Amino acid sequence: MADLAPSSDDDFPLSHRQVLTILTGLMMGMFLAALDQTIVATAIRTISDDLHGLSEQAWVTTAYLITSTIVTPLYGKLSDIYGRKKFFLTAISIFIAGSALCSFANSMLELAFFRAFQGLGAGGLFALALAIIGDIVPPRERARYQGYFLAVFGTSSVLGPVVGGFFAGQSSILGITGWRWVFLVNVPVGIVALGVVARTLHLHHHRLNHRIDWWGALALVIGFVPLLLVAEQGRDWGWASGRAITAYLIGAVGLLAFVLVERSLGDEALLPLKLFNNPTIRIASIVSVIVGMAMFGGISLLPLYMQIVKGSSPTEAGLQLLPLTLGIMSGSVIAGQLISRTGRYRRFIRTGGGLLTGALVLLYFLRYDTPYWELAVVCLVFGLGLGFMMQPLTLAVQNAADRRDMGVATSSATFTRQIGGTLGVAVFLSILFSTVPDKIAAAFKTIMPSAEFQAATKDPAVLADPANAAFLKQLAESRSGGQSSLSAGALSDSSFLNHIDPRLAKPFFVGYADSMDLVFICAAAVMAVGWAVIFLLPHVELRGGPARANPDELAPEPALPH
Repeated sequence: MADLAPSSDDDFPLSHRQVLTILTGLMMGMFLAALDQTIVATAIRTISDDLHGLSEQAWVTTAYLITSTIVTPLYGKLSDIYGRKKFFLTAISIFIAGSALCSFANSMLELAFFRAFQGLGAGGLFALALAIIGDIVPPRERARYQGYFLAVFGTSSVLGPVVGGFFAGQSSILGITGWRWVFLVNVPVGIVALGVVARTLHLHHHRLNHRIDWWGALALVIGFVPLLLVAEQGRDWGWASGRAITAYLIGAVGLLAFVLVERSLGDEALLPLKLFNNPTIRIASIVSVIVGMAMFGGISLLPLYMQIVKGSSPTEAGLQLLPLTLGIMSGSVIAGQLISRTGRYRRFIRTGGGLLTGALVLLYFLRYDTPYWELAVVCLVFGLGLGFMMQPLTLAVQNAADRRDMGVATSSATFTRQIGGTLGVAVFLSILFSTVPDKIAAAFKTIMPSAEFQAATKDPAVLADPANAAFLKQLAESRSGGQSSLSAGALSDSSFLNHIDPRLAKPFFVGYADSMDLVFICAAAVMAVGWAVIFLLPHVELRGGPARANPDELAPEPALPH
């Protein structure tokens, strides 16, 4: 096939058909990464229970996010130097291998390790796909074509929770434990994507002779990992313990070293600091970190609420997340179409920030007995907020960067969002599981004396069920009324809640719901800060020509007509 990409930085000669040909391969790769983000969400409770590590599930999520975050700017820099196709193919190949390894995990630690390897591939899929579109499509038309990516993202968001829930709900398929197919399903899809990308993606590339910033990558690892480690383990170590303080110091030294290395290398840096001299990129990056925290932190809790508190099966939880997906798709399509027509993106980021903050505040009022329709409405608003923000933030960064920095600029947008997401998952799940025992204990003290609970303990039908009998025996044997040992057990394997009488399980439902309320209000406070920062974001007109912008071109956005 003939090369399809432009050979000049000053024009975009590709036809709509040629762009769609390239998009076919890119969307296949993105489908992999997007599907994996959603397919695991509804299955993680089943996986954690089976591997006896519900409270350790943050490791599985953060390990994936850590590696994908760290390699994202590496993919951007390497693809700027050597070309995008070879690294896109490499990312898919690593992702396939990592998915296969995940299916063999026998402990949460093994699964976290394999997910970390999988993340080495995932880090390149989103960033490089968006960078390639940035190479071949003018800024103002980019919203139109990125809508195809968002359609893929939306499709995977619909399929992922349902398919993940279906697999997790099966005891075995073809002799393999059901949840392991959550990862195995990526293998055939990935092989097809690899073939499609290799066949359709042909781009001109003018090699740039730059060196690779390996020292910057190492410093980033040294700075980032200890801080995430203490975010996850702080509740067990003690936030002011010797180990925690050591992690703080190592992380601070690593981050300082990263800044110094990046400053000394200038244009050769993994993440050139000159990018952040541009006010659009600087503010958009800050907002992306905060949005990532709110997005990943919030989304990681919703499936847990539906399955643990509401008793939904994994498949049902996947279906119950459809309003969130509908919101993301609707917001993305509306924003993409209007941005393409008007060239205005800032108003959507502002609106999205307000919707996201409001949705998180509403989630704070979730109770164990909140009807589903109320949750569905909040999920729809949450999704609309994300849909209005995700695409315009990337567009803002791409539009403000020079064409020669398109790869590293796009990867910086993904990188900052992933940093926020990694921090959000680690911190918010740490808050959840550090407060759940006390919340359950408080619920036991309130609910155990109630007539409803006492009636359940004397009901012959309840006592005849072996699951209830075992629970009541453990309750009676506990020196602290059952809440201490049972609370600890609920943090490693919560599956017993599906089998005991709902009246006996009520203290656990209330405890988990109250802990989640605390997490949601913390996320709302973080997002409120991000919403305020959004109003500092300058506006740069999206033009039909190449993506060039500098601070001198910044202009205020005209007021909306009344």
